[in-house]
Amino acid sequence: MARRSASQAQQLNAAPSDGLRNTVNPLPEELAIRTAMTADATSVAGIYNHYVTETIVTFEEKAVPASEIARRIQEVGAASLPWLVVERGARMLGYAYASRWNQRAAYRYSAEITVYLDPAHTRRGIGTQLYDHLFRILRSRGIRAVMGGIALPNEASVALHERFGLSKVAHFKEVGFKFDRWIDVGYWQRTF
Repeated sequence: MARRSASQAQQLNAAPSDGLRNTVNPLPEELAIRTAMTADATSVAGIYNHYVTETIVTFEEKAVPASEIARRIQEVGAASLPWLVVERGARMLGYAYASRWNQRAAYRYSAEITVYLDPAHTRRGIGTQLYDHLFRILRSRGIRAVMGGIALPNEASVALHERFGLSKVAHFKEVGFKFDRWIDVGYWQRTF
């Protein structure tokens, strides 16, 4: 059996707040998935803001400061939902999280899921690894339904969501306007 570094051993022995051990292996290429901390906000913002300023996949139009990302990480944690990050060494490659689908009490067993990857690390199975961990946590916490909203077209995101058993349940035409064009949004859903 390969020896683990001191930092890997610390990750394995830590008791994460999500009820699951932080996974060091068997992820490929020395990847580690762990619960996000507010200290990760700058790295998360670096990944997210690429999508804000360069793509239609999010409808935010201005770069989001790290302080706002830190607030969002805290908000997700306060709702007892997971926010995960994936790293190789000290470099963050992506993140995934679940947020409340709606604030009303009867929706407490439903969550909206999101994943973003460093654009240099897409199509390598990292999003699949993140969603695999995210879904296990959500099931362990009693979440019944998950939804993912996807700005269209986005074949890679559709494929990822469908790989996890989500199916398209809604298509809203021209509900977003970004980069001088109208954008459709589809919603995919799965129940456990």
